Amino acid sequence: MTYIKSFIILFFCLFLSVRGEAQDFFIRENPFAATPKYEVRAMWLTTIGGLDWPHTYATNASTIERQKEELRQILDNYQRAGINTVLLQARVRATTIYPSQYEPWDGCVSGQPGRAPGYDPLAFAIEECHRRGMELHAWVVTIPIGKWTSYGCNRLRKKYPSLVKKIGVEGYMDPEKIQTATYLADMCQEIVERYDVDGIHLDYIRYPETWKQKVSKSRGRENITAIVRAISNRVKSRKPWVKMSCSPIGKYDDLPRYSSRGWNARSVVCQDAVEWMNNNLMDALFPMMYFQGDNFYPFAVDWKQRCGEKIVAPGLGIYFMSPREKNWSLDVITREMAVLRHNGMGHTFFRSRFFTDNLKGIFDFTANEFNVYPALPPAMTWVNGNAPTAPENLVVDTVSMTMSWDKSLPMNDSPNVLYNIYSSNIAPVDITDARNLMLTRIEKNSVRIQIEPRRYYAVTAIDRYGNESKPLQSHKPMGADSETKPLPTGSRMMACDGNVLTLPESNEPIDFSYYVIETMQGNIVKTVSGKTSRLNVAQLPEGMYQVRTIGKKGKNHRLGFFIVKRRKAN
Repeated sequence: MTYIKSFIILFFCLFLSVRGEAQDFFIRENPFAATPKYEVRAMWLTTIGGLDWPHTYATNASTIERQKEELRQILDNYQRAGINTVLLQARVRATTIYPSQYEPWDGCVSGQPGRAPGYDPLAFAIEECHRRGMELHAWVVTIPIGKWTSYGCNRLRKKYPSLVKKIGVEGYMDPEKIQTATYLADMCQEIVERYDVDGIHLDYIRYPETWKQKVSKSRGRENITAIVRAISNRVKSRKPWVKMSCSPIGKYDDLPRYSSRGWNARSVVCQDAVEWMNNNLMDALFPMMYFQGDNFYPFAVDWKQRCGEKIVAPGLGIYFMSPREKNWSLDVITREMAVLRHNGMGHTFFRSRFFTDNLKGIFDFTANEFNVYPALPPAMTWVNGNAPTAPENLVVDTVSMTMSWDKSLPMNDSPNVLYNIYSSNIAPVDITDARNLMLTRIEKNSVRIQIEPRRYYAVTAIDRYGNESKPLQSHKPMGADSETKPLPTGSRMMACDGNVLTLPESNEPIDFSYYVIETMQGNIVKTVSGKTSRLNVAQLPEGMYQVRTIGKKGKNHRLGFFIVKRRKAN
């Protein structure tokens, strides 16, 4: 059945020629295009030459702030469009956008190669991405090191002359030298040890197409794989939760019915990305699939079929919609997005400026039609699948519009946990439904949000591998499966001195998980787990409240009512 669905989708993509017809079919009528809860939605954010960012050189306090503010605005736009993964170019061309002990500053940040900008752009970008619930992956350009006379290439070839080869006017690190693997692993180790990155993303990890190889293709693949292995082992030995990924050539190899037309990853440039995934050297692939029609669809499905449960988020060449390029229509990209989603893949845009400029409406379509609800990057269960403990003791304060809860604990070597907030008008909140996902990857165990009447909330913990805990639910409303029988005693008004509520004793055993205190309008203001005879209500405003107990199966009992009234000081 799945094969038949895929075939139908593929057929329409290849043969529907009326402008807009395919888009309508996939997005509005196709039931398989529903927004998934788990999906990588990524963006390549280029820094070379300031193509995407920055467009202002950081030379003093004012220009530093202007450079920072530009990035904040870019990330705000990403957030509005549901982007959850940012691939930021950190190693440019033997130069960096962070203070490195191995290579000099790139000129894109300060305007002069080798000169510091007065702050750490990588650290700043990580902080801003995490504040918005996004992952940041350090994009490392590996083999190319720029023009032969450029600042970075010139310094590197003087320091390690045997590692650098010249092809035309360009310099490249030699993939046939063992020292190349060591050097690149050293750089990636530097990044993961000094920064809280979520991933290391390797770009151009292959032979240059113009390289005159002295070895066989199989030996060439071994050489590139050795570099990948050295980097992956170094990264994972320090922080196993950091995702390893790369951006291979868009076609893995020739297919039985479709030729790669002389340009593919494995057989042409010795880039055996599928082997890296299957041998746990990679967690994700972002193939550069800047094609359309039968150059795109069968090769995209091929990547997914070969990589199984691991993450595949093909790169889409939105820049080809520019009249200066190939002037593609918008529906070329939207059809591709729909097919990727149907086949369980994410999507990655190249590149940022074309997206935030809303070229031919790509931003509007993504934000308002395609990524309507947030999504979480899939968990790396193949590395570690132990979920953290669930949050406890949810407090919903309708006065200060805050929610808070007790911290969860990771059940593996994750350095910390993050939190997701769900909301629904039905309780208990279904956390499998992406439509209920409200906020993702919150760093603190409290959040200020607009708490709406008659809404129900759930909080989950998520570790750095992406494993999610069971939910802490705010409330279960009265319903057919609710137990409304009052307790024999204390079913109405309970004793409260304004700071402490004394709960009634029951002659009937009741199995429950936590207490819920609500306003008379049904808004939850406090939850407390476990059984007790006294509840601290000192933080509640004066007024009348009701108390319920919530059981493990969602059944609830109303214990009664109480009034918070405090004596005025003389």
